[in-house]
Amino acid sequence: MNFDISQVKHPKEKLYGSIMLVVGIAIWAVVLGAIAVALLSGSIWHGLVLLFYFGIFWLVSYWARALTRAYMIGHFVMVGPDQFPHIHRMVEDGARALGLREIPQTFVYNSSGVLNAMALRLVGRQRYIWLTSALIDADNDEQVRFVIGHELGHHVAGHLDEPWSYLRFPGHIIPFLGAAYSRGRELTCDRIGAFVARDLQAARTGLQMLACGSARLNAQMNPDAFQNQEQMVPGIAGFFLKLVSHYPRHTQRVEAVTQWYRTQPAASQPIRPSFAPRPA
Repeated sequence: MNFDISQVKHPKEKLYGSIMLVVGIAIWAVVLGAIAVALLSGSIWHGLVLLFYFGIFWLVSYWARALTRAYMIGHFVMVGPDQFPHIHRMVEDGARALGLREIPQTFVYNSSGVLNAMALRLVGRQRYIWLTSALIDADNDEQVRFVIGHELGHHVAGHLDEPWSYLRFPGHIIPFLGAAYSRGRELTCDRIGAFVARDLQAARTGLQMLACGSARLNAQMNPDAFQNQEQMVPGIAGFFLKLVSHYPRHTQRVEAVTQWYRTQPAASQPIRPSFAPRPA
């Protein structure tokens, strides 16, 4: 099963991403046109004020990312060949399987019990992945690999790339559009995580684990029973809750990744990991 992002992207991400791009370009064109008209019509001060606000927005954004990077380096634990090497090799193996040219720097941090992971880019071109300590404690290695694959998916799918993210940014002012696009991206990354793990059970229980959040119950989870809960979601209330949510329901994510994975050729063939199993 070779990786092709155009084949893996969820249809909802393709649809809403295209709409976001068109809307974003249109809004940027109107804003830049207004600045140009102000400058050419003699209203120089109006144009300069708009440019000033653009500059302030960029400066605040850049400074916030720079501060986040400084905090990350000083407070988180960076994964590498000499620090949690089994996690480092999972990231390496996943990045190679997805064709990423640059392997994201990965950090583990104390989450005070919160199970989560994040993909991000800060200042410069470096890519990052954050894994919480609670996530590592609750998961087995197969689930960790799925979560890492999901976060790598945000990078390989271009969700954090410039200038596309900036071009789509104004689309978030359209009610419900940004949330729909975000849900589509998460469904895409669940597929990529399953591709990296090559283990449907790990993908399904990894998603259920995020809903449950219990290390003690992790090994006892029944993803079939959890997936069946999707049929119990109230239709009207569930619909309105979905409209404002940036993440699909966990039950829906388990159902979606299960249906997709079972249609893939050679899906049962695992990627041979280059790492030794984690010591008990």
